[in-house]
Amino acid sequence: MQSFNELKKNLKKDYSGFKKIKIALLADSASQLLTNAIRGFGYTCQLDFDIYEADYNQIDLQVFDPSSELYAFNPDFVIINRCPEKLLKEYCKKERHEQSHFAAYNQHTTRRYYDTITSKLAGGANSKAKVIINTYPELNDGVFGNFAAKTASSFVFQLRKTNMHLMELSQECKDLFVCDLAGIQSDLGRSFVFDPKMYVNADMVYSLSFLPYIAKHITDIILSITGSFKKCLIMDLDNTTWGGIIGDDGMEGIQVGYFGMGKAFTELQMWAKQLKQRGIILCVCSKNTEEIAQEPFKNHPDMVLRLDDIAVFVANWETKVDNIRHIQSILNIGFDSMVFIDDNPFEREIVKSGIPDICVPELPEDPAEYLQYLRSLNLFETASFTEEDEQRTRQYQEEAQRNMLLQSFDNEHDFLGNLGMTSDVKAFDEFTIPRVAQLTQRSNQFNLRTVRYTEDEVKLISGNPDYYTISLTLEDKFGSHGLIGIIILHKRDAQTLFIDSWIMSCRVLKRGMESFTMNIIVELAKAHGFTQVVGEYLPTKKNGIVKDHYHQLGFTEKDGLWITDVAQYENKSNFITNKNKSWTQTQ
Repeated sequence: MQSFNELKKNLKKDYSGFKKIKIALLADSASQLLTNAIRGFGYTCQLDFDIYEADYNQIDLQVFDPSSELYAFNPDFVIINRCPEKLLKEYCKKERHEQSHFAAYNQHTTRRYYDTITSKLAGGANSKAKVIINTYPELNDGVFGNFAAKTASSFVFQLRKTNMHLMELSQECKDLFVCDLAGIQSDLGRSFVFDPKMYVNADMVYSLSFLPYIAKHITDIILSITGSFKKCLIMDLDNTTWGGIIGDDGMEGIQVGYFGMGKAFTELQMWAKQLKQRGIILCVCSKNTEEIAQEPFKNHPDMVLRLDDIAVFVANWETKVDNIRHIQSILNIGFDSMVFIDDNPFEREIVKSGIPDICVPELPEDPAEYLQYLRSLNLFETASFTEEDEQRTRQYQEEAQRNMLLQSFDNEHDFLGNLGMTSDVKAFDEFTIPRVAQLTQRSNQFNLRTVRYTEDEVKLISGNPDYYTISLTLEDKFGSHGLIGIIILHKRDAQTLFIDSWIMSCRVLKRGMESFTMNIIVELAKAHGFTQVVGEYLPTKKNGIVKDHYHQLGFTEKDGLWITDVAQYENKSNFITNKNKSWTQTQ
C-alpha cells in the first residue's frame, strides 16, 4: 500500500488523458487529507478524480438544500463519510428511551440522504449519481463492558446494529454502495485506524496511515461500478496450490489437508473455491506434465479444488507467458481482468515483463501468510452478483470443448453449422434485469456506447414507452452461454429507432450473433413502423474491437452516426434459430 505522502506527491503529476470522474465528498469531520488521498490514489489507476469537498460537517446542509454546491457540481459519485466519534455524540444527546432506537434513526437518516441525492441528481429516466457510504469502525465507549452486547441501550449494540442496517439498506437501494471501514479496521486494528492526537487537535478521525486504505477501497468500488475489475484467477500449482513438487514428491507427498503447513494451502484453495462460486474464473498455469498435475485434483482426498472447478487447465513445459496468453485466447477477456499467483519470484517477474497488464501479487515467502496477504489486497471487488455468475466456470469449460471441436473442421462455416445454436429473444423482465444491469456495468469490449445502468435504471427503461428492450441468450449442443446480449432502443421520433446500447459477451464473438441480433433489431423496427435504425460508436480504451461494427453490418456513416434504411435491409445469414418466434408481440 502506498503511503499518504506518496499519494500526496501524485497530486503534482500530470493527469491529462486520464478518465475524469466527478466525486462529491461530504464528511462530518475534517476531510481535506482524505480528499488528497482519494485524488492521489486515482492517479495510480489512471483516473482523474475531480473532487468537490463540502465544508466541514455540512452533510445535512448540502444534501437537503436544493441550491447547494453539491447539486451545482452534479457529481458522478457522492461519498458520505461519517465517523463513530460523531455518532457517539449524537447518541449521548438522546434520552435513554430514545437510545434503544438509535440504529433505526440512523438508518432513516441515511435513507433520506440517499433518496434526496438520487432524486435531485437524476438526469432524466436513465441517469443518476451513485452514493457511497461507509460502515462505522468499531468504537467501544467502555460504559457497559461485555454486557454491551446484551443491552440495546448500549452504544456498542446500537453501533453494530447501525452497520447491519446500512448493509441491509444498500441491498434495497441499488445505487447505494458500502465502503466497509469496519471490516478494514478488523484487519488493521483500532490503533492503526484512529489517531487520538489528530482527532483532538484537528478533528481528523482517521490516521494518516489509514487514509490510503480508505482511498483504495473507495476507488475499488468506483472501478467496479464503471466496469473495471478482475474476473479471473490463474494459479500455479507446486508450492502455490499445494506444498511440494508433484513431479518429485508424488501425490502422497504433497502438503494439503488440515494439519501442519497443508492447512495453509487447503485454506487458500477454499478461498479460490469461494471466488469460483461467486463467479470468478479459475484457471491453472503450471510447468508440469498434465497427467501428473491433474492427479491430485482427481484423486487426492484432501483437495478442495477439483477439475470441474477449473475453467482452463494448462500444464506443460512452455513458458508461463505463452500459456497465460493461451488461456486469454480461450476466455477472451482482457489481461487487466486477470490475476496470476505464483510462489516463484523469477516466474512472477517474467510474467509481469511479458504481460504488463496482468496483476501479479508479490506473495510472501511463508505460505502461511499467503491467504491473509491476498485477502488484504481486495483484488476481486464487485458491484453486483447474480445467480448466473455461479455458472461461469461451466460455461468456459464448454467453450474449451468448442475450441477443440473447431480444430476438427476444415473451416469455420462448417463448424458453426454443426453447433446447433438457438437463442431465446425477449424483452427485459424481472428475471433478466439484474443480469442486464450487470452487463452494462461490466462489459467493456463489445459495448458500442459504454453507458452504465443500475438495476433501478434498467427497470425505469423497461417501463418507459419510449424504449424497446431486447435480451438474447445463446445455447448450443455443448450447453448454454446464458444471457449474452442486450439491446436498448430509443424512439427518437416516429421514423427513427436509436440504438442506445448494444452489448454482447465476448464469449460469443464469431458465432454469427452480431448478424442474428441485427436481423432482430430490424424485425422490431419494421413491426413498429420505423424507417431507419441509427447507431453510434463512442470509442474507449477497451472497445476498439467494435469500431467497425456498424460499417461491417452495412450502416452508412453521417455526422458521427451510423444509419441503415429498414426497407432496404436484407437479412444476414447465420446459423442461429430464434426459439421465440412471437417475441415482437411482447414489445
